[in-house]
Amino acid sequence: MARASAKIRRARPLLGTFVEIETAGRAEAELTAAVDAAFRVVADVHGLMSFHQGDSDVSRLNREASFRPTQVHPWTFQVLETAVELHRRSHGLFDVAVAVALQRLGLLPRSAEDGRVTRVARAFDAIELLPGRWVRLRQDVAIDLGGIAKGFAVDRAVDVLRSFDVDGGIVNAGGDLAAFGPRPQTVQIRYPRDPSRVICRVEVANEALASSARRFDPFDAADTTSSAIIDPASQMTPEIIDGATVRAPCCTIADALTKIVMIAGTDASDLFAHYGASALVISPDGDLHISSDWQGAVHLAA
Repeated sequence: MARASAKIRRARPLLGTFVEIETAGRAEAELTAAVDAAFRVVADVHGLMSFHQGDSDVSRLNREASFRPTQVHPWTFQVLETAVELHRRSHGLFDVAVAVALQRLGLLPRSAEDGRVTRVARAFDAIELLPGRWVRLRQDVAIDLGGIAKGFAVDRAVDVLRSFDVDGGIVNAGGDLAAFGPRPQTVQIRYPRDPSRVICRVEVANEALASSARRFDPFDAADTTSSAIIDPASQMTPEIIDGATVRAPCCTIADALTKIVMIAGTDASDLFAHYGASALVISPDGDLHISSDWQGAVHLAA
């Protein structure tokens, strides 16, 4: 007799958003165990890389690593390696050493210890990665991994689901998502200035998708506000792009590349070719620009 299979969907508040996990193809008890394990991994990443938690790796680095090398978890070290590589390849457009600028704009909280850090330095100048997962900050800077850690958490959750041998599923952390399995998932992309409107639908299959856009809080105001992304050159939020969606083999890279697109627009084609990524860009006047290698999987809304 064939074993009955089920489909479940669960959501929990993590990573500063709601994380939703959906999977199918096993008995309900097996799926529940897989989803619970995936949420635990997301919570682990949250605990390691949160700017807000005082005992996170990020907080310890910001307190200690400019005075002495500080050892971090393998996952934190891996994310820092990727962040520094992206900084180098993007010629400084992607930078995790911009926490001070985010604090000045009210986009990150301040603490009593933040007074000693008053300037921003570039990541490849500031962050020294040493053998044994030790990290030194060469200057008094503060780092924030909010532009990449969410995608990393999605990837780790997908790894866990795959280890349970489920048929397929999707992990969605506030618009940064990855899907796997034989059936494509359809994702709606909304207008940044009017989130109630769908601009297009995108098919995602065994790949990741991440979006960055103007911020929207329906409980605060009807209109959107500027993004929470910092242009390292100006130390301000960029205004040339309203929204960017990136497709990439993994969510870590997709998440990070959306920040580069929001700053540089369509001038990052070489970087996208290196990472096997594609982009969908929405300009302030509502025009939609899609990478030529992605157009067949993007369906404009009627």
